[in-house]
Amino acid sequence: MARTVADYVIERLADWGVSRIYGYPGDGINGFMGALRRHEEKVRFIQARHEELAAFMASAHSKFAGDVGVCMATSGPGAIHLLNGLYDAAMDHRGVVAIVGQSATIGLGASYQQEVDLTTLFKDVAHHYVQLCAAPEQARHLVDRAMRIARAEQVVTCLIFPADVQEMDAVESPPRVHGATFTGIGWSPPRVLPTDADLRQAADILNAGERVAMLVGAGALHATDEVMEVAERLGAGVAKALLGKAVLPDDLPYVTGSIGLLGTRPSWELMMGCDTLLMVGTSFPYAEFLPREGQARAVQIDLRARNLSLRYPVEVGLCGDSRETLRALLPLLQQRTERAWRDRVEEWVRDWWRVLERRAMNGADPINPQRVFWELSPRLPDVCILTCDSGSSANWWARDLRIRRGMMASLSGNLATMGPAVPYAIAAKFAHPDRPVIACAGDGAMQMNGLNGLLTIAKYWREWQDPRLLILVLNNRDLNQVTWEQRVMAGDPKFEASQDVPAFSYAHYAESLGLGSIRMERPEDIVPGWEQALAADRPVVVDAITDPEVPPLPPHITVEQAKNYTISMVKGDPRTWRVLKQTAKDMAAGFLPGRGGDGGEE
Repeated sequence: MARTVADYVIERLADWGVSRIYGYPGDGINGFMGALRRHEEKVRFIQARHEELAAFMASAHSKFAGDVGVCMATSGPGAIHLLNGLYDAAMDHRGVVAIVGQSATIGLGASYQQEVDLTTLFKDVAHHYVQLCAAPEQARHLVDRAMRIARAEQVVTCLIFPADVQEMDAVESPPRVHGATFTGIGWSPPRVLPTDADLRQAADILNAGERVAMLVGAGALHATDEVMEVAERLGAGVAKALLGKAVLPDDLPYVTGSIGLLGTRPSWELMMGCDTLLMVGTSFPYAEFLPREGQARAVQIDLRARNLSLRYPVEVGLCGDSRETLRALLPLLQQRTERAWRDRVEEWVRDWWRVLERRAMNGADPINPQRVFWELSPRLPDVCILTCDSGSSANWWARDLRIRRGMMASLSGNLATMGPAVPYAIAAKFAHPDRPVIACAGDGAMQMNGLNGLLTIAKYWREWQDPRLLILVLNNRDLNQVTWEQRVMAGDPKFEASQDVPAFSYAHYAESLGLGSIRMERPEDIVPGWEQALAADRPVVVDAITDPEVPPLPPHITVEQAKNYTISMVKGDPRTWRVLKQTAKDMAAGFLPGRGGDGGEE
């Protein structure tokens, strides 16, 4: 058989270092399916249960493997299904290449079955590079450019291949004629540094500060040592944007944890009390959680100049790689000897961990979700990988899990879509089959697509060197985050028609697939449940029956939020007294000394 365009594309991807493609088959990509079969020793096809899950896996591959993720789908409906996962990658600045099929060229423009204007469809999410391959001679430079742009700029790119073009004879090198181009493979990241003058100006601002706060995000994940050294030099406290959870371990006394609606009280106090702010690798969106305008002098480090002064006006914007820039900045920074500010920060952090423990130990009906995470935290295996869904589970994941050095953690940060926890975990296992992975999701996300992901886990888990993949499901029969948003943001009581989730036994479903299962129905089940799950010889679903009325309290409650909450109760929330009781418990835990609460344990 002659070597086809599809064969050439797969070989070229392999030359770029691609060893895995996540996708779902269809007749619009039959040419690629045949090529993947012929090149299984080079590039493996991982079959997802839905194209959206494949795109989530490609996004997670980029996050956890540190390289370009690749996903594939057929024409029309398959290509459309990719979009949500691709937007997740695009908005979190991850390099992903999407390869999609298209109707045969002879039928294009004829309103043929499954014909969709894919170039237009992908023009937003993949606006950095989206191209249709109309001739075999294009394939080389299309693949090279899509890979290089995705890798260098950490963006989504898309290649569209009509079904007939896939089956045409490959052209490895186009003819040497006018209009031809000859591309090559490879890209190495450059060393990107600000000017010396900008570094000196930034150092002057930071040295002059008496109460320095740092905010770090995903752009600082590779700069842990440098962030720690700068924080020590400046006597700063450090808050972490959600995608930056793994930048610093939470056992450092000056790390205040997450920031924002899912954040901590120490992070709020840090921002409200600082006179100088250093932001590193973050575009954290909620400006109301940053210092008030004019309160603090600010310096920002970001590889993308477009992100500088985006959320807070900075005096010096340092365009550069976070690690390289911090290394260049360190010799210019003076060692802070005055400890008053750092001591205050560390006291806030100590008090906050005690508050979280008291809240976790408060009684609930039947299980307090905070306790499920609190008890997991000290039992997290070394170098484990943590994923999370969007929803109330993200509140407890952000606050109650103390990450240690060597762990990895991510979720859908900027799109904040439901559904990525399980496909993220699957991709993490393929990228690191020797590391334990723990996914945390609500029952809404599990019913949306997580259950389908369990089928993929059942198909592949025996290949993984360490088979431990734990999926925690907060089974509260409520779309809980939105329920609380209805109460606190809109002043409306829970709307049961939109918020109630059908009953489902996630544990029994896992057993039907040959996976392990743990069901937590009482507080006494939590610790032995985690210990059993972490010792299992296969993936395990942890089905935790949790109380939906435990409030995800923000670090700072505004007058407007309090008013809306009160109005929602007055209007007749279906569980008014339970809501009020649980809220009172958690509010009290923030002020009362000692441990434990109603129904809690010492």
